[in-house]
This record gives sequence, structure tokens and C-alpha cells, in this order.
Amino acid sequence: MGQPLWAGVDAGKSDHYCVVIDADGKRLLSRRVANDEAALLELINAITALADGGELTWAIDLNAGGAALLIALLIGAEQRLLYISGRTVYHASGGYRGEGKTDAKDAAVIADQARMRRDLQPLRPEDDIAVELRILTSRRTDLVTDRTRAINRLRAQLLEYFPALERAFDYSASKAALILLTGYQTPDGLRHAGAARLAAWLRKRKARNADAVAAAAIEAAKSQHTVVPGQQLAAAMVARLAEEVMTLNTEIGDTDAMIEERFRRHRHAEIILSMPGFGVILGAEFLAATGGDIAAFGNTDRLAAVAGLAPVPRDSGRIPPLQQTAAARLLPGISHRHPHRHRITDLLRPQTRSRETPHPSRAGTCPPPPQRHVGDAARPQALPTHRT
Repeated sequence: MGQPLWAGVDAGKSDHYCVVIDADGKRLLSRRVANDEAALLELINAITALADGGELTWAIDLNAGGAALLIALLIGAEQRLLYISGRTVYHASGGYRGEGKTDAKDAAVIADQARMRRDLQPLRPEDDIAVELRILTSRRTDLVTDRTRAINRLRAQLLEYFPALERAFDYSASKAALILLTGYQTPDGLRHAGAARLAAWLRKRKARNADAVAAAAIEAAKSQHTVVPGQQLAAAMVARLAEEVMTLNTEIGDTDAMIEERFRRHRHAEIILSMPGFGVILGAEFLAATGGDIAAFGNTDRLAAVAGLAPVPRDSGRIPPLQQTAAARLLPGISHRHPHRHRITDLLRPQTRSRETPHPSRAGTCPPPPQRHVGDAARPQALPTHRT
């Protein structure tokens, strides 16, 4: 008859480290394995044979990324798999012998924590739509970040040689202004084109409000007649950045269409959209972060705790309590590196007013300075004069 075993995996990109312990914490296996299907299957078969029919529990410190292949193999083999966040492993390592941080020690800590703790959440297979939404929403976040960076660079470049045109438009909201910059970026170029020719040029490229955009650009050009050193090269950079922003806008729109198409096919889409404040994008981010199965939380309190809404302690001390550490610790579907975890926290956090009265532990510790009337202030005395 086999014995219960716990296998801890310190997941990495190119390889993983696995440590297997028994009920007494004794190491039975310690091995580094490549992140390859054949090698991982060999490891699973070896540890299953080592258990010899006994209860086998796996634990891992990543729930996506480099650990995705191993997780899929373990779930496909119907193995019990628990998730323990890297943050939890880091803090737990301080209670074990040795100060050095190694993959073998981390894997042993993961296995031992799985042996002792009863509050670790099992990893469950995610539905395909939730996985696709996580990929698409992550990609959208990258695109929006790149777009913001490109717009900031564009405005900074314009500010160096043509500040009037930089403040003439909101380049994050005006496609016509971006179209303008692909062809005209300098004061003399705009003045030479003229308002009528510039408006016709914009209309030919299907720019909205062509006349208003042309008039604003010409007005900015008339306010500057000085050529700043490096203007020609800076104008070429502005044209490239404007084209980059337009390309990113198109890609963001295509990504939004793919997100909406998949989100509306999900079984929870109608319920999520019925809640105030939820749209397609935020709803897709919610499904991506929760793995698509809200029932996995068991109750609403668990979901609120995962979102970081546990009551904040107000004990004495000067160090403020951490309010958003529960998500990476309790929910397998939300990594502590997930780019949308803070959006769920902001969504579910109730709106509260600031405290009008000071905390009892702080009351009276800083008495107000004594007040005195203006007339009580003593006049400064004149310095004595020295005669030579």
C-alpha cells in the first residue's frame, strides 16, 4: 500500500525543479526537469509510481506562463494540483533552515506548505473562452500602453519645435489631427499649403471636421515664424509617430471586436452586462481574471476576499496594512502579475468617505501649537550702532 506524497514544483521558463516529500517531510525525490512534454510526462510517471497508489498532491507556484504545459498535463492526468503564490512561498521560506534562495529549497517549501496547509485552492481547467479572453485582454493592455507611450513621445517632439501645434489638438481623441501630422508638421509647410488646400487634403483622406482642423492648424502656424534647430528631423519623427498611433488605434479596434465576439458567447455574459458599470471590455477582463467559472469561489464573501475587499485592520502601529494581497494567494485564475487584477478590485470596492474623526490611537498625540494674538508679537529690537 502506498503512502501519501506531496510534490512541490518551482516553475520556471526553460525548466522546473520538483521535490517530493512524505508525511514526515522527508525528501524522496529532488530533480530538475526541462519544460518539455516528454520530460514532464516522464516526471509525472516517475512520481506516480513512487506514490504506488497512495494519495499524491502536487503544488506549484505559477498558474500560467511557463507552467501552462505542466498544468495541462497534470490536469489531463487527473492529478490533484494546488496553487501557492510566489509571494506566499517567499514569506514561508523565512521559516526554514538556510538563508540562500535556490530552486531546490523553493520546491521543498512548496511541497511542505501543501502538506501542512488546508486553505490552498486547487487549480481547475479553464474554459476556452476565458483563456482566449485572457490572451486578448492582455494584448489589448499592451496595445493601449504602447499607444499612450507613442502619443506622449509625439507631443514631446512637437513641443520642442512647434508648441502651438502641440496644444492645438487632443491627439489621443482626434484622428484628423493625426492624419494632418502624417503630411504637414512644420509652421512654414502649413502656411504654404493654406487653409483651403489643407482642408481639401484632409477630406480626401476621409478626415472628419476637415475645415475646423485645417483652420486650427493654420492659426497655430501663423503664430510661429522661427525655425528651431533640428526642425526637419523632428518633423520626420512626428510623422512616423503619428502613423504609429494610427496603426495602434486600428489594432486596438480589431482586438476589441475579437474580445466582444468571444465575450458575448460566454454563458455569463448576459448576467455580467446586466450589472451597473459593466461593459464588454470590463466584463471580458472579469471573466479572464476569474477563469470563467465564478462558482469556483463557493460564495460571494470568497470572491470579495479574492478581489482584495477583506476588512482592513486598524490596529496600532505606523505601517499601513496591505489591502490587495489576497488575490494572488487565494485565486488560481488571478496571478499576482496579472495586468487586470486592480480593475476587479476597483470595481468591487465600495465607495467610502474619508474618516472625519482621527483614529483613537492617534488622537491627542500631536497637540495643536499654542495660539497667540498678532498684537502679542514682540517687535524686533534695533541692532546697536558702533561709531568709529
